[in-house]
Amino acid sequence: MSHAPICILATLDRNYIPCFCVMLHSLLYSNPGEQFEVYLLHDALLPDDVQLVERQLAGRGTLHPIRIDESQLAGAPTTDRYPRAIYYRIFAAKYLPQDLDRVLYLDPDLIVNKPIRPLYDMPMGTAFFAAASHIGNLLHFFNELRLDMDEQMPYINSGVMLLNLRQLRQEQDFRAVFDYIRAHKGKLMLPDQDIISGLYGERIIPLDPCRYNMTERLFLFHRQSGDRMDLDYVRQNAVIIHYCGRNKPWKSGYIGKLNVFYNETVARMQAEAHPDDPDRKDVQA
Repeated sequence: MSHAPICILATLDRNYIPCFCVMLHSLLYSNPGEQFEVYLLHDALLPDDVQLVERQLAGRGTLHPIRIDESQLAGAPTTDRYPRAIYYRIFAAKYLPQDLDRVLYLDPDLIVNKPIRPLYDMPMGTAFFAAASHIGNLLHFFNELRLDMDEQMPYINSGVMLLNLRQLRQEQDFRAVFDYIRAHKGKLMLPDQDIISGLYGERIIPLDPCRYNMTERLFLFHRQSGDRMDLDYVRQNAVIIHYCGRNKPWKSGYIGKLNVFYNETVARMQAEAHPDDPDRKDVQA
């Protein structure tokens, strides 16, 4: 196994610090023996927020909070719907250390269920991104028209992305991003996801969503299609479980079955925080 640290990227505001800590705990638990360099791109985190995340790392890596100087985005088109924060992931190569060759972006609303080293070390060639798609043929056709995409270009979910920072530094044209936004103003529904898919689709390596971006909707689709996917399959095969959309396991009214992985992680965190509590409940294996 490689001994080089795995570099993780997150972009978040203060409201997502608690679930980011849950995600981070699952990452450490599912990747024993790995060390991590965790980069946080933000514009408003407080010192207490940073300390909370550092405690969660528990000596397994180093946290690198990077406050974005938004003056660097002067001239970037923005609206209430498209704040400057949408550019953090797109322009990650600009903000991260110049000697960093690649980074794995992870949304805070997910659980890491298996080792991520195979994903992190995958060959990327001259591709900019590696990511999974969740959409079917009909919605893909709609996106082709909406975003001026070729039929072969994947429309990706941007919650899990491997970024080839070296290649992006060499080729990414910042003005082309701004021009694309202006040309598609009023058509962008999920801005950063739309931009990455529409502008860079030819430079994206498709990932298996059942392995690297399993969602409740995807799980339901496979169960209804007759292939008998169950929770045991997810536990044995899904590397990353993503609670995208509004259906969050930490909110009331969650619908589905994949919240079991989130609940197990929270229970494990609570048990480790109070190891001598006789009333604590053991986490299911």
